Amino acid sequence: MAELIWQKSSFSSGDPNTNCVELAAAPDGTLHLRESDEPAAILTASRPAIRALLSRIKAGNLALTDGR
Repeated sequence: MAELIWQKSSFSSGDPNTNCVELAAAPDGTLHLRESDEPAAILTASRPAIRALLSRIKAGNLALTDGR
């Protein structure tokens, strides 16, 4: 995998010791997500999938699958 340039969430406090979600775009157009405190665990998804995830987050529509 080519070197990715990670961008922190705009909700991050800017403190380098704060954990947050980071996003990177690969040259092939795929997007990658990771949690800054687990940088080796990277999720790869298409742009439509990330767009759908962000839409659900913004709408507050993230019910867990076990009914909670």
